[in-house]
Amino acid sequence: MNKKTRYSDAELEEFRVIIMEKLDMAKRDYELLKDTLMNTDGNDVTDTSPTFKVLEEGAATLSKEEAGRLAQRQMKFIQSLQAALIRIENKTYGVCRETGKLIPKERLRAVPHATLSIEAKQNKR
Repeated sequence: MNKKTRYSDAELEEFRVIIMEKLDMAKRDYELLKDTLMNTDGNDVTDTSPTFKVLEEGAATLSKEEAGRLAQRQMKFIQSLQAALIRIENKTYGVCRETGKLIPKERLRAVPHATLSIEAKQNKR
């Protein structure tokens, strides 16, 4: 029996659609986080509410730090999805970078930017 070494063009197209949907959503989420960091929700010279309360400032600082971490993580996710699209173009998508075997479709549907099979990921521990 001939063992499959890569996904067919039709299968790659299915994954491309999944990745594009996730990429669009991830970019929207990133923009929301970026807007939070840029403080586009007010607090400028037109905002006359008392904003110099110590507790509020501390909470706002923590919130901005958390938003910054989330934005960085989101950007990394976006880059991983973009790299997956390149692998689709190169027809190397879905091939485990450790074992060289195909990553199961179920895993790729759940984690479309995966580059390791479960087997390889468990061996890294």
